Amino acid sequence: MIHGRIVRMVAGAVVAGLLASTMPVPARARVVSTEEALAARPASDRATLETLLARDDVRARLEALGVDPREALERVQALDDQQAHELAAQIDELPAGAGVLGAIVTIFVVLLITDILGFTKVFSFTRSIR
Repeated sequence: MIHGRIVRMVAGAVVAGLLASTMPVPARARVVSTEEALAARPASDRATLETLLARDDVRARLEALGVDPREALERVQALDDQQAHELAAQIDELPAGAGVLGAIVTIFVVLLITDILGFTKVFSFTRSIR
């Protein structure tokens, strides 16, 4: 008896929550000026590059390669808008260092599966199913 009441109360709460979450929200539209549109634009490519050069790990890597970080910053500031955009796009397309970790995990999993299936004997902690 009590169990049926609890089930009905929970079901009612779920239905009420679903109905409340699917209520339409009124849309607002207005004319936006050019100045507002430009102000809402994300940070420029040059600012992105400057932020990248300000990171400690990037500065350390530049110094390890023999590049003065201040000179690199001056060169980024000397780029025109098109060059800054192209450089930022190239940096965005480069693979991140985290991809190495993903590759290592993938290789580990593949070797583990082949070890379990009995095709290889790489790990001593696995037992072959053959």
